Amino acid sequence: MSKRASSDLQAFRFDYPSEIIGRSLIVHADCFEWLARIPADTLHAIVTDPPYGVKEYNLDQIEKRANGNGGVWRIPPAFDGSTRAPLPRFTALNPKERDALERFFVEWSRLVVRALRPGGHVFIASNAFLSQLVFAALVSGGLEFRGQIIRLVRTLRGGDRPKNAEDEFPDVCSMPRSNYEPWGLFRKPLPNGMTVGDCLREFGTGGLRRVSKDQPFSDVILSERTPRREREIADHPSLKPQSFLRQTVYAALPLGAGIIADPFMGSGSTVAAAEALGLCCIGVERYPDYFEMCKKAIPKLAALPVESALLQPGLPDL
Repeated sequence: MSKRASSDLQAFRFDYPSEIIGRSLIVHADCFEWLARIPADTLHAIVTDPPYGVKEYNLDQIEKRANGNGGVWRIPPAFDGSTRAPLPRFTALNPKERDALERFFVEWSRLVVRALRPGGHVFIASNAFLSQLVFAALVSGGLEFRGQIIRLVRTLRGGDRPKNAEDEFPDVCSMPRSNYEPWGLFRKPLPNGMTVGDCLREFGTGGLRRVSKDQPFSDVILSERTPRREREIADHPSLKPQSFLRQTVYAALPLGAGIIADPFMGSGSTVAAAEALGLCCIGVERYPDYFEMCKKAIPKLAALPVESALLQPGLPDL
C-alpha cells in the first residue's frame, strides 16, 4: 500500500483499535458512533449485510447459537450426513421489535447520508420477509431507493413445516423456500440541478460501473451458496460468497476508484472482495471476536480465485 493511500485512511481510525490490511482498513467500533465521527461527504459507496433482526447478534443470542439452544436462531436438523448452518428467525420478531428495527435503520440511514458523497450508492443485503420494512426505513432516513439487486441462490430459508406441529401438518410449509436474496440499492440524492455526469466529474459517484463498454451492470446475479472453502476461512453465519461480492464492489465504484465501507463487517468478506480487486474498503465491526477473525480471514479470502462461470459475462477476471 502506498504511503498516500495509508495516509488517506488515517482520518477514519480515530482512537479505535484498527489495522491496515493491504489497501484497506478495519476498525473495531460501533458503526453508529463511527459514522457520526468520520468526515462528512467522504465515502464513495457502502456494501453491507446488517443484522436484520437487530437482536440475533446480541451476546446472549450468540451464546445460545453456539450452545445449540437456538434462541432467535433456528438450528436445522442434520440430514444426509450434512450439518446445516443456524439461521436467524426473522419471523420471530414481535411488533415492538419491528418498531425497534425500523428506528434502527432510519437512524442508520441518516448517518449514512451524512457520510456518503452525493450520488454515493448503498448495496444492502436483505431478505424477502423484512425487505419492505427495512427499505422504507432507509428512505425515511434520507436515502433514495434505486431498485434491487436480486441474488439468485437457493438458500435454506423457508420451506419448513409448522414449528412443533411438523407431524400433525406434514404437507404444510409456513413460508416458501427462498430461491433469491434481495439486496436493496440506494443512493444519496444528487444536489439540486446536478446531473449524473456532473456528479461523476465532481464527486466520482452517481452511477454504477458497467460490466463492459457494451454491457451495463445487471440487477439479477446468478449466485452460488457460500463455498465450504470460504466458510472454513471465516466462521460467520452470514458469510456471502466472494463470487457475488466481487461483482458488487466492482459495480459500487463507477470510476473504479474511491472508498467503499462495510459498517457491519462481520466476516470481512466485503473488505476481502475489495482487496481482491485492488480497491479500498473500510470495515467496521463491534464484536471483538469477529474483528480478530477478520485480521486473518480477509487476506485469505482475497487470495481465493473465483470461477469465471459465476460472473456476469463480460466482466474481467475477479
